[in-house]
Order: sequence, then structure tokens, then C-alpha cells
Amino acid sequence: MSLCVIGRRDGSVRSVPVMVARLLAIGLTGAMGWIHLQLWLGGYREVPVVGMLFLLNGIGAIALATALLVAPARLLSIAAMLAALFTAGTLAGLILSLTVGLFGVHESLQTPLVPATLIIESTGVLVLVVTVILAHKHQRTSA
Repeated sequence: MSLCVIGRRDGSVRSVPVMVARLLAIGLTGAMGWIHLQLWLGGYREVPVVGMLFLLNGIGAIALATALLVAPARLLSIAAMLAALFTAGTLAGLILSLTVGLFGVHESLQTPLVPATLIIESTGVLVLVVTVILAHKHQRTSA
């Protein structure tokens, strides 16, 4: 299967699908971090355990979005896999807090940003997995 590519001055090529997936992954990972930081600033910082987790999640997501942005092509699949696992873990935590509770916190779909977070994190996991696959395929075909 041939991926659509763009030639570069140095003779290397970039895959358009990989670039699009990478940009979407950066945006979704950054959005997840922004949401957690906003919620932390909006009062979650007062919640024992969960408050610190929200702050760490926001910082971690921003760090991962930055890694996705600056990672060379040969390391993109690793950065995307780490971000996918992080996002899946975050999504699992949200689902637990919506169902059985997590660290004494029981979220509701009426809580601000919960529906948006479910969409962003679910989509983020899918986009990050696609990014891993596309980056890996492109790495193998361009080697």
C-alpha cells in the first residue's frame, strides 16, 4: 500500500496521513490536558487525591502533546503509543468515576466538561492508535 507523500529538500519524504494524524493527536492530547487544568483551577484542586491527579494529568498531557510535536519520525510511533496509553488510562479513570466512583469521587454526565471530555478522550485514543499504526507503516516503508 502506498501512502501519499510529500518530498522534502533533503530527499526525505513525509506521509500526509501521518502528518494529519499527528496534528489531530497533538490537538486532542493538548485539549485533554487543558480540560484537566481548567477543572483543577476551577475547584478540583481542593479534592483530596483527585485534585493532584488532575494537575498531574494536565501537565502530563501537555508534555505528551509537546513530545508528539517535536518527536522525529523514527520516534513518533513510540510517543503516540505512550500518549495513547496515557489517554486510555485517563478515560478509564473517568469511566470509573462515572460508574462506581474513584477515590471517593462520583462524577455525573451533568458535571461541566464531562461529556466533552468523554468525546475528546475517546477520539484521542482512536486517533493516537491510528497515528501509531501509520507512523510505524511509514517508518517501515521509508527504511
